[in-house]
Amino acid sequence: MNAAIIETQGLRKVYKTLLGNPVEALSGVDIKVERGQAFGLLGPNGAGKTTLVKVLLGLAHPTDGQARLMGENVGTPLARLRIGYMPELRNYPQFLTASRCLYLFGRLHGIPTSKGKKRISEVLEDVGLGKWSNHKVGSFSKGMKQRLALAQALLHDPELLFLDEPAEGIDPLGRVVVRNILRRLRERGTTLFINSHLLTEVEMVCDEVAILQRGKIIKAGILAELTTREQQYRLSVASDSERVPAILNRTILEIEKVKAPAGLAAWNLTVHDRAELNRALDRLRLEDILVDSIEPVRNSLEEVFLGAIRDQTGNNDQQGSEGPPSDGSKSANGRVRS
Repeated sequence: MNAAIIETQGLRKVYKTLLGNPVEALSGVDIKVERGQAFGLLGPNGAGKTTLVKVLLGLAHPTDGQARLMGENVGTPLARLRIGYMPELRNYPQFLTASRCLYLFGRLHGIPTSKGKKRISEVLEDVGLGKWSNHKVGSFSKGMKQRLALAQALLHDPELLFLDEPAEGIDPLGRVVVRNILRRLRERGTTLFINSHLLTEVEMVCDEVAILQRGKIIKAGILAELTTREQQYRLSVASDSERVPAILNRTILEIEKVKAPAGLAAWNLTVHDRAELNRALDRLRLEDILVDSIEPVRNSLEEVFLGAIRDQTGNNDQQGSEGPPSDGSKSANGRVRS
């Protein structure tokens, strides 16, 4: 059974201001990330994402609640030794070469010189900078510096990797490189905590997400469950498509034609349950309709994100800005139960 590698309970962070009015950046955040997961943290600007990451890294102290990494309180040396961090903003000495820059970070991590050279070559190759190892950082593009930051975070082979906007500023080919690296890390058992505005990248890498708004988790859970539309399936057929609506119209709740690849016809079917769906498929087979595929209809992560923000904004308009979030059924690990 996987153990929680990141866990917060009732986490609050309140900042004091010069005017004396405190600002609550985090308001009772509960999250739980198990070992080996790829977890995505989403939210609009000012939602509290950066504050949460700072607390988990031990760079900011919580006002109330608990936060642990690998069973250790955040900020302790034992917790820090096993994590890697790729910050959104980074400033490396421009006169250093890529390999020399990583050498200095390796020394900070306590990597012996005898092992450091080989490891530096490995991570630079992994992020696609192998042939640039002896070039000065000042000559690098923004995307190349982004890859160097990822190499730095991977240098000591961490168990838990925090990535703040890992694909920001990288061209499409570079994003594929980074995405493949993250997938390989997952396969090796590295836990990923990704904070990003690029929802499509999160969708292709993460298996669980949480949406933060005004310091609260407003929606969270397994990505596949959050994006699946309840009781909706996409049906594709390869023969007699003109007969399908008449055959199914009285056996299901709703049928809606959608675009399909050449040679196929497709519909979105709304049903009461799976039993009704299977009866509909049986009827098509009895009529000798060649079914090509049937699969759940899914929303994009962007649709889920925007819907959650709209719902929360609407509830706040009705309840006032200090009212509780709409997801009162949120469990201790931040997952929403419908």
